Amino acid sequence: MIQGVLVRLSELAEALTDRPTWSGGNPEILGVCSDSRLVSAGSLFVAVPGAARNGHEFIPQAIRSGAAAVVGEQPAAEVGVPYLRVPNSRQALAHLAACWHGFPARRLTVVGVTGTDGKTTTISLLSEVLRAAGFATGMISTVSARIGQEELDTGFHVTTPDALQVQSYLAQMAAAGQTHALIEVTSHGLDQERVAACEFDVAVVTNITHEHLDYHGSYAAYRAAKGRLFAELGGTPVKASGPARMAVLNRDDAAYDYLRGVTTVPVVTYGSETGADVCAENIEYSPAGIRFDLLYKRQAWPVRSPLVGAFNVANILAALAASVGGLGVDPGAALAAVETLRGIPGRMERIDIGQPFAAVVDFAHTPNALRRALAAARTLTGGRVIVIFGSAGLRDRAKRRMMAEAAVELADLAILTAEDPRTESLDSILAEMAAGAEAHGGVEGRTFLRVADRGQALREAVRRAAPGDLVMSCGKGHEQSMCFGETEYPWDDRVAMRAALAGSLGVPGPAMPHLPTSGT
Repeated sequence: MIQGVLVRLSELAEALTDRPTWSGGNPEILGVCSDSRLVSAGSLFVAVPGAARNGHEFIPQAIRSGAAAVVGEQPAAEVGVPYLRVPNSRQALAHLAACWHGFPARRLTVVGVTGTDGKTTTISLLSEVLRAAGFATGMISTVSARIGQEELDTGFHVTTPDALQVQSYLAQMAAAGQTHALIEVTSHGLDQERVAACEFDVAVVTNITHEHLDYHGSYAAYRAAKGRLFAELGGTPVKASGPARMAVLNRDDAAYDYLRGVTTVPVVTYGSETGADVCAENIEYSPAGIRFDLLYKRQAWPVRSPLVGAFNVANILAALAASVGGLGVDPGAALAAVETLRGIPGRMERIDIGQPFAAVVDFAHTPNALRRALAAARTLTGGRVIVIFGSAGLRDRAKRRMMAEAAVELADLAILTAEDPRTESLDSILAEMAAGAEAHGGVEGRTFLRVADRGQALREAVRRAAPGDLVMSCGKGHEQSMCFGETEYPWDDRVAMRAALAGSLGVPGPAMPHLPTSGT
């Protein structure tokens, strides 16, 4: 439920991009919601189709709870209140929410960052750069939402919040006097119209690789969902106080040509490919971070960052291309800000309680991200790399084989374990992963193990680590729970890693979080 000033239904309906079929009167509206459990007297209830339940089923419940009017896609029998039939109720919800909040995106410069990997790091870098340049900047990511000086734990499970939340956050940013809003945009968020009324000024892509094919059905459909951010970028008027619309594209990514083809606004490119507007040369990697020379408009600037790995070179370039090339930030100020960002929760986050080897927690949960994380791990140690990871249930099954192949190719030891099995059999998931590892030359018991309980998998990795090695747990990162069946159990990989390390060293530390696989 969202709260605003009292308006007539007709005033809200003016925000809809398609004229609705209208039956009934024009009542006063006291709020907009899409959850029938949150309806109160005077609400406008928007019936949204869902994967599990269809919101149209709950129209009678919403009316009993006091809904003054209903918006939906399906033909409606006489419901006793005004009914607006629209072609797409998800899209309608976004525009109604924007109208309810006074179209906050029109009072902000809005930057959307999408891609398979690196979105959170890129948006965090971009936030630091804009703030250092003097812009009052808010941010909505899968880790948190920052509004003014307040940071909110969003609790999102790797997705963009719904349209009601997005517009509420944007309204709070505008009310707090912020001028720029950064939004991490997922393919689900685009496909489900959660950001339909955000009126983006700048759109940034990190990369588009194999992910979410369980939802989209094919790589082409997944790429098309991401592409909507760029195809629709020029569809709304340029704001009086905003910058010219700009698309920031990765010249090195396989999806570049496709995105360039659907983009209708000016483009700034980044990468190592010849012809990129913003590119890196003379790259050096070390455990202390990365160094390279930034080339932009025939000038060169030295870049220093405590972040590690080749993938973070790309993330830094994306943030610099958006800020310097898209928003006009001074390059010197931008580079100084990049140097200050020491890390992002759950992204190559080092855990050190005095053990004689390195321990890292990373969010890598796609084949490409795992490969990049393992490549980065090699720059952090001259010893062995031991990686712990799983593959989610009820998600893209092809990832299971692909991630196991990457692990046995690039790590010295891979420990296959639980990662949100949901209602699937964990043993079956691990068997698919093991088959992928073996098909790629892995030998169970020597180059890879199966340990169903994630806590025990961490303990096993720590037990096997020698001085100078690196233990890396991938796939959960910042997340705070793990799903078994339909239940989310408290789980934090960083806490679990500290528990495993403390147990190995015999020093005080946190308790290992309990999962259904932990036994008694």
